[in-house]
Amino acid sequence: MNDCLKRVLRASLIVLGLAVIGGCGTGTGGMRLAGSAGSADQGTGEAATPPVNLITPQLLRAEKERRDKDAGADISQLLTPSAPYTIESGDQISIVVWDHPELGGGALTASSAGMTTGFNSTMPVTPASFVVNQDGAIQYPHVGMLNIAGLTEPQARELLTSRLAHYINKPNITLTVQSYRSKRIYVDGEVKTPGVQTINDLPMSLVEAINRAGGFQPNADQSQISLNRKGVSYRINLPQLVQRGVNPGDVMLVNGDVLRVRSRDESKVFVSGEVVGPRALQMHNGRLSLSEALGESGGVNPLTGDARQIYVVRKSTAEAIVYQLSATSSGALALAEGFELEPKDIIYVGATPLTNWYRTISQLFPGGMPSAASLIPPK
Repeated sequence: MNDCLKRVLRASLIVLGLAVIGGCGTGTGGMRLAGSAGSADQGTGEAATPPVNLITPQLLRAEKERRDKDAGADISQLLTPSAPYTIESGDQISIVVWDHPELGGGALTASSAGMTTGFNSTMPVTPASFVVNQDGAIQYPHVGMLNIAGLTEPQARELLTSRLAHYINKPNITLTVQSYRSKRIYVDGEVKTPGVQTINDLPMSLVEAINRAGGFQPNADQSQISLNRKGVSYRINLPQLVQRGVNPGDVMLVNGDVLRVRSRDESKVFVSGEVVGPRALQMHNGRLSLSEALGESGGVNPLTGDARQIYVVRKSTAEAIVYQLSATSSGALALAEGFELEPKDIIYVGATPLTNWYRTISQLFPGGMPSAASLIPPK
């Protein structure tokens, strides 16, 4: 009786195993992709599976051209020459009319101050101060309302001089911005002192803004700097700019810009499936190749992993994009090194058909595999 039971059990396992191997041989080790035996039918109501793009030298060239084009288009509008500061509403202006203390508050002469200047002049104690109103104008004696918004300091001085020339013979005027209060930017994220920064007479470039914020934090991702300007977001990759020969100091910021330096924790890729050590990996200043990600995860598991089924799943604005690499082909390591990953990419390594069969049998007969093996008589 026992011998008969053993023969029946062995025959059942062999038949079941052949059926499972036949079904798993065309699968993808857990992933349901277009063209596979387990892909969704159009009439089932399930979401359509994305097509698979094989990683080839042609695909690598196309991806590189796309990245270079996107990087150039993102910052082309930000590369503007620096311009002198222009006066706007809210700025506080200091005005001195020499030899006319009645126009500049309390004043004293150079001789009374014990100074010798070589000519008769007055030195103000408290220069007249004016705040540019919402209309961009100041009210000055004899002149009345003077619109100086949008003018630089020399232009505003020339305008006031020409107006005062109708009342004063050859007026000698000093006009400066005493307090810069009209233009601000905001720096946030992985910098040492985030907050509001005031734009003054020094051009506010990308480098200047980061330096004023105390520099980068150790966990800052210099490849993931976002600049929001009037509702439009620009992505700045600082190492890539330097590599392309673009000076980051040429990226000029304007009033209302919001600069955010992202953390490296926001730029991770995820390695799962049949690898030695599944994990989440941080990118190195925006760069991580497929080869590096597999290497840092211990590589494809030699016992259970199928080197023909290395997938990269990437989410785009429209739908997911799936790339496949067969590591058994010649030159596969070079292709893996040339394939650049992007933040939030998912790397999945499929299992071999034998591994799928073993796991299926283990689920159907928990603990049955060791028992079945013990029933096979030794040779």
